[in-house]
Amino acid sequence: MEHQIFANRLREAMEKAQMKQVDLIRIAQAEGRKLGKSQISQYLSGKSIPRPDTLSFLARTLFVSEGWLSPGSQAGTEPSATQDAPTAREEGSAAAQDAPASEALPRNAQGDPLPERQPNPSEPAATPETRPPKGTAMRELRKSSKLDNVLYDVRGPVVDEANRMEQMGTHVLKLNIGNPAPFGFRAVDEMVLDMSRQLADCEGYSDSHGLFSARKAIMQYSQIKGLPNVSMEGIYTGNGVSELINMCMQALCDNGDEVLIPSPDYPLWTACVTLAGGTPVHYTCDEQADWYPDIDDIRSKVTPRTKAIVIINPNNPTGALYPKEVLQEIVEVAREHGLMIFSDEIYDRLVMDGLEHVSIASLCPDLFCITFSGLSKSHMIAGWRIGWMVLSGNKRIAKSYIEGLDMLSNMRLCSNVPAQSVVQTALWGNQSVKDYVVPGGRVFEQRNYVYDALNSIDGISVVKPKAAFYCFPKIDTKKFNITDDVQFALDLLREKKLLIVQGTGFNWKEPDHFRVVFLPRIEVLSEAMEKLEDFLRYYHQ
Repeated sequence: MEHQIFANRLREAMEKAQMKQVDLIRIAQAEGRKLGKSQISQYLSGKSIPRPDTLSFLARTLFVSEGWLSPGSQAGTEPSATQDAPTAREEGSAAAQDAPASEALPRNAQGDPLPERQPNPSEPAATPETRPPKGTAMRELRKSSKLDNVLYDVRGPVVDEANRMEQMGTHVLKLNIGNPAPFGFRAVDEMVLDMSRQLADCEGYSDSHGLFSARKAIMQYSQIKGLPNVSMEGIYTGNGVSELINMCMQALCDNGDEVLIPSPDYPLWTACVTLAGGTPVHYTCDEQADWYPDIDDIRSKVTPRTKAIVIINPNNPTGALYPKEVLQEIVEVAREHGLMIFSDEIYDRLVMDGLEHVSIASLCPDLFCITFSGLSKSHMIAGWRIGWMVLSGNKRIAKSYIEGLDMLSNMRLCSNVPAQSVVQTALWGNQSVKDYVVPGGRVFEQRNYVYDALNSIDGISVVKPKAAFYCFPKIDTKKFNITDDVQFALDLLREKKLLIVQGTGFNWKEPDHFRVVFLPRIEVLSEAMEKLEDFLRYYHQ
């Protein structure tokens, strides 16, 4: 309830002060303060409230008091703990008696008093069980400051609004997340049967690195892909790739260490670097060059604090597939500066147009690389949570780092054992994904439909994706006067019941892109494209 009160009052104060999100961000930047658009969106959606220093900044900038803006705020100094010291309640009462009522109220930019907080009938009343002991202050439990700049807008404020609408009975057409199951994709029968037959043997922990059978199959697959110096000890299974990315960043980063990450990116990478105390440094992927990484931009952003570079290939959110020549240039930068390479290859089996995926680790046996993959996307079993990472190349230089990985791996005991039990079947059994990505296959045809439909909409353009099941369209911001892509996504959701993810949610710097998932069948995609086209006929921010 406190979060929603703060959200409502922040919105009211911004309106009365005639300020938009961009105004707050600009003022914060002028003061050398970190405040992002996604953070403000989270505040306005009621998802979170700011820490005291940010609350103080917002109140000061919007000409209101901290106490009015966030009634539950603990900001301010506490009275001394002596018997004669007045309580906060007594001090407030005395102040109220001495000051005229008009002066006691917080004021907006025009100097008009803002309304007092009214009792909310939906708030549960305190009971003897929930009321703190007499004379004891109730301490608010706040999230860690380590999460202040951690964002994951793939499931952020726009999705929160979609969930609220669904709870009210509204049907929302979702093009926001790469989850195959809701769109009719299913695991092959052989995998389901093999798991069911092995369940009795999967009730205990496995080795912290994973089952022997799973790691053996992963090792053989990696060898076929050309990864050098791969061993059973260098393979770790995880509850999806996400868990392993977080583990790798925790083991790598000291405070201030830099990691090069593509922009746009899959935002978990930026979030995990930040959470680990590192500094994500984004290099540009060039839309005019099929979304390939800009090598000159990468070179310009390497500093003495840079430890590693991340590539996402095939790419989420753009659907780009990097050719060998581009990968070789990245290797040269890494070799020149002694960088570790993290390669996210979860979509390596979802490649179209007769192209072939190349693992960057196969090009640099002298460097230390970690390659990530799994079954969530290629075998359409995202909910089974099975991924892996493979250490390859020059492991000698990473001995200490590998010890850190082993420690963290042991701490979480092991990954999902039933899902590990089908890795061998998945990698060496029937590869049903091949039927999806060739002409006539669902993913292939849906990709083609969305590509043509988006490019036919006035004000929209998109580069044709070569892999995965995403595209990253560009929107003409001048035509539609778009300055806030979160607001664009919210407006589209509320007016057309269509859910997409704004481009800034993927750490893209401008509000001129959004991601579309083309997993739904063509008839559903057709409805979505019609909604988008109709919306853009009249939309102007």
